[in-house]
Amino acid sequence: MSTTGTTGRAAGTSVTGLGAGTSTSGSGVGAGPETGVGAGPETGVGFGPGTGEVRLGVASGALGGADLLAAASRIAPYVVRTPLLRGPVTAAHGTGLLLKAEHLQLGGSFKMRGAANAVLALAADRVVTGSSGNHGIALARIARTLGIPLTVVLAAGAMPSKAAAIRALGAETVQVGGGVAEREERARALAAERGAVLVPSSDHPLVVAGQGTVGLEILAAAPDTETVYVPTGGGGLLAGLCLAAAEHPVRVVGVEPALTPRYARSLAAGHAVRLPPCATVADGLRGQSPGAVPYPIIRDRVDELIAVGDAEILAATALLHRLGVDAEPSGAVAVAGALRAGRRERAVAIVSGGNTPARLHTLHHSHTSTSTTASTDVRI
Repeated sequence: MSTTGTTGRAAGTSVTGLGAGTSTSGSGVGAGPETGVGAGPETGVGFGPGTGEVRLGVASGALGGADLLAAASRIAPYVVRTPLLRGPVTAAHGTGLLLKAEHLQLGGSFKMRGAANAVLALAADRVVTGSSGNHGIALARIARTLGIPLTVVLAAGAMPSKAAAIRALGAETVQVGGGVAEREERARALAAERGAVLVPSSDHPLVVAGQGTVGLEILAAAPDTETVYVPTGGGGLLAGLCLAAAEHPVRVVGVEPALTPRYARSLAAGHAVRLPPCATVADGLRGQSPGAVPYPIIRDRVDELIAVGDAEILAATALLHRLGVDAEPSGAVAVAGALRAGRRERAVAIVSGGNTPARLHTLHHSHTSTSTTASTDVRI
């Protein structure tokens, strides 16, 4: 695999930071079954009636800068243009890291961008999704605004506070046993049963295009940026950044929790692989396999993938809190990656979410007191 950065994209991507139990050979999280999801640039994602049929970007090559610009225009009334904040110095005598403050986004995370773009473009009148929490919160907010019924399927390990926030915004929650794979299977089945539009948390071209608007804003505000560090779960945000940077010399570095380095493993194997469920502190990044839409985009453009351990994630979270940035652990993963890299460079790390317990408590009570929409908590 190439370790030469941008010039090595065609040959592969460098992978760093895989610690004990996470090497690309032998035992550890990579021992799970492999799948052929997203194995090539012409991979279809299978959207049909009742699941949000859309031709835009079904093949990864169909997604491009024009889709990101269209998304930016479409979602402008429903999102805020988040600032770049000064962050920590990542290397001795190095320049300070800039932070793309998506924790200040409406709904508390970057997920609002992709959720709004998909719902608006598809003119959805009923929506189902699977979510770790933040995508569900974002969809619940846009669904509440537009008066659309929403059902959010949550895996067994979902944070109760995020589930409560989703219900406070008027959505129905359905909880299943198992991990992200089981969650997504149930969401697909529910969408088909109810004739609803399925809006995945990352594996949809319109979601990827919406997330890519983060990259457009970064490169417009700081065009001399040398590296962008991107937290990576399902891969929608990383794929969006790859699209935004397609014609730009910036390095794009994905940062994964070391307990579930699904993109690093997949790129090393040459095809998408599925890892077992994990319980990383970065609860929003627990996806088990790459998405069919993000995978080929990331494969063809990402420069490096970094894996960070839970201790590093928590340390980065604490550092951000000392700087006045109220990030949740998933939102601090990119900063942890930048600190691990320790490069002297002009860099931006995306603080992807700030749905901390305190924020969620406020959200829950503010919306519960004014909600007129019935909500239910269904356990399966």
